[in-house]
Amino acid sequence: MSSETPAAGAAAHVRATLDGVFATVARVREASARHLGAARAQGRPPVRADLTALRPLLHDHLGPLVSGLGFIAAPGLLADAAWHMEWWQTGPAGDPVRLLRDLDPESSALYDYTGWEWFAGPRDGAEKTVCGPYVDYLCSDEYVLTLAMPVRVAGEFAGVAAADVFSRTFENEVVPALREIPAPAFVVNAPGRVMASNTASWPPGTVYRGGGAGLAARPCGDLSLSLVTAG
Repeated sequence: MSSETPAAGAAAHVRATLDGVFATVARVREASARHLGAARAQGRPPVRADLTALRPLLHDHLGPLVSGLGFIAAPGLLADAAWHMEWWQTGPAGDPVRLLRDLDPESSALYDYTGWEWFAGPRDGAEKTVCGPYVDYLCSDEYVLTLAMPVRVAGEFAGVAAADVFSRTFENEVVPALREIPAPAFVVNAPGRVMASNTASWPPGTVYRGGGAGLAARPCGDLSLSLVTAG
């Protein structure tokens, strides 16, 4: 019989859920680095067409947990596009749909993705970044989590491989485990944003600053997340 406590089991379940998504992101990272490296091995800079080879992989790994997936290039990486996103998401009919945004650096409507945590974290050295929940106005108009990893070619940062997970989907996956804990419990990310909860006192999206009577945090494996429980 297992001696694992409900809190330990819930923390492990959160980790396993997101580890599964990170495994998909890792596949995108490896494929992106391979295609970009192949271009350089041919003695030329990579171009957008080199990244179209990612599409079967991206399409195959959308859903049920992953709602968006792709590679986001570091500015200046590609010879024929100053900025570029090879990003696909599940459309209303369930088919893969490519996200198209204004990436013209001369445009006042440029979608500058470099300031987002999911890009800045990997660029600045984080191997795994979990961002959210936040309202993704530019992609899906849904509350989402974004999981990201750096892509490097010959040791140099080339961009980010990332996946989106709808917050409601993540909650549906982990809240049953949280409900096994006979006390208030919730999952928070590194900045303290609540991601999922078994109590109305700490709904998703609220901010936990630490402390609090009877509250204690435990890490969810090597992820930048914690399970906060009372009692």
